[in-house]
Amino acid sequence: MALCQLRFFSQSLGKASEMFVLLPDSGEGTFPVLYLLHGLSDDASIWLRRSRIEWYVRDLPLMVVMPDGGRGWYTNALQGDAYEDHILQDVVGQVERLFPVARERQRRAIAGLSMGGYGALRLALKYPDRFVAAASLSGAVGIGHRPITEEMPPDFRRIFGENPQGSDNDLFALVQQVEPTQLPRLWLDCGVDDFLIEDNRAFHAHLQQLQVPHVYLEFPGGHTWDYWDEHIPQVIQFVMEAMGDASSGAGS
Repeated sequence: MALCQLRFFSQSLGKASEMFVLLPDSGEGTFPVLYLLHGLSDDASIWLRRSRIEWYVRDLPLMVVMPDGGRGWYTNALQGDAYEDHILQDVVGQVERLFPVARERQRRAIAGLSMGGYGALRLALKYPDRFVAAASLSGAVGIGHRPITEEMPPDFRRIFGENPQGSDNDLFALVQQVEPTQLPRLWLDCGVDDFLIEDNRAFHAHLQQLQVPHVYLEFPGGHTWDYWDEHIPQVIQFVMEAMGDASSGAGS
């Protein structure tokens, strides 16, 4: 794989940002693309530093884009930064302007861990015409489904408000607004020792009640990079199948 580090000015954030892009070593494109989101307090480089993502996609005709999401939860804050616009306009815009990447929904997927798992599901459910699949590893899927409490970091209230339940930051509400024929393919997994396991079980039950097709899996493990590195190959396989490239599996 070729690795590109791209520094650019984000119009949505009003400041410089960066992303890392993995490109296949062969083929002329256009390539399907996976946008891979990081968790809270990490940055665009973390998937490269803490996982073997480059090794897992080494033989695939797939671009992997790892943008910087700050602590913004991949949404437009009520007071503050517009990270939803940053991803959908600035990051995707730069990628599709500079790289030989497919621009059709069928060839675009999004995934992430923890905050990024929430972000991946949120963006795909709010904009189902943009992504054919979304995957959440240990996602913070309950963050918009309850009031923001004093125990939470102070920036959460600035981003979400006092009670985001029922808003487009609430995955439980958001999924009900998508036409069944427009739903992206959905993947959720979580470790049984993860502090987010009950939220993931609740969201899984909610999807079942709504009869929303999805993959839900629990594995041994906690909220750790050992867990995410072990299971990202399965997510890669899932999104490749969703994008119509089931014949090419992720490396191990």
